[in-house]
Amino acid sequence: MLKVGLTGGIGAGKSEVSRLLVAHGAVLIDADRIAREVVAPGTPGLAAVVAAFGEDVLAEDGSLDRPKLGAIVFADPDRLAVLNSIVHPLVGARSRELEQAAAGDSVVVHDVPLLTENGLAPLYDLVVVVDAAPGTQLDRLVRLRGMTEEDARARMAAQATREKRREIADIVIDNDVPLEELQQRVREVWAELERRAHASRAAQE
Repeated sequence: MLKVGLTGGIGAGKSEVSRLLVAHGAVLIDADRIAREVVAPGTPGLAAVVAAFGEDVLAEDGSLDRPKLGAIVFADPDRLAVLNSIVHPLVGARSRELEQAAAGDSVVVHDVPLLTENGLAPLYDLVVVVDAAPGTQLDRLVRLRGMTEEDARARMAAQATREKRREIADIVIDNDVPLEELQQRVREVWAELERRAHASRAAQE
């Protein structure tokens, strides 16, 4: 099994790269999706969040009001640390369960938005960074996600710098290119990941 950490700045196009890797045969473990699952209604995770932040963070249907919680933690590093101390261990445990369920010769891609920020690179056999110029990120966030320019810049500024992400990268995928070029680059990367997975398995046999 080859464990790959996939990351990239907001608006860099990481979701498209993960979709292409899955199409080639990767097993995808999506940290964002798991983070939503572990605080779904009825979970111990949601109960712990409510205990820490109060019932005001619940929507009318009993689910987590993510924008309201986001507004609280985004402005206060100490509150964010409390939230992370609840959610991160649950996400880690669930990710390990999914990884262990994958076949022994799989290429398992962990899609982790804050991989760089949380110092998680050592958890993976290699790290793939989806890279785009800040101007490209900003354009995508405003044009495709409907953010205001101010909000988009704030979200980008809250993440690791482009240089910090590239420092931890074993492989960089440039996504300042047309889709056809991105698809070709992902094909090349997939061939390299398969080669490494087979070499790793051969070494263990």
